[in-house]
Amino acid sequence: MQGPIAIYLDADACPVKDESYRVAARYGLHVYVVANSMLQVPREPWIERVLVGDGLDAADDWIAERAGPDAIVVTADVPLASRCVRAGATVITPAGKPFTDSSIGMALATRDLMQSLREAGTITGGPKPFSARDRSAFLGALDGAVNRMRRRQD
Repeated sequence: MQGPIAIYLDADACPVKDESYRVAARYGLHVYVVANSMLQVPREPWIERVLVGDGLDAADDWIAERAGPDAIVVTADVPLASRCVRAGATVITPAGKPFTDSSIGMALATRDLMQSLREAGTITGGPKPFSARDRSAFLGALDGAVNRMRRRQD
């Protein structure tokens, strides 16, 4: 038996917090805004700010410990996504791309390769800028994930 659906935001650098709040309000979901630093969040009983310690992976650990079949995790952090996918959570990037059992291995390998190339000085640029198209894709992906989970629970 699953519990109520909850959204966990890896929030320190999350560009889609407001969109997550809108979807959560529409469906009556609880949102955990997990961060290492103090962030402003709306004063709503269903939005909970979780301030974790300064440890390197403190926010990731907090989210991963709670991720399961009733969780939607929003993160661009591939190692955190891997931990959450293994726990049965639905994981979506802020650009709306899902991490799944079949895609997480390639995502980890790509991340490791890119990190090696950056360390060697081969690649110096970062990710492309976040766009309106990314924001729209995220809204669709989050809404779809919520609806799939609700159907599964019925």
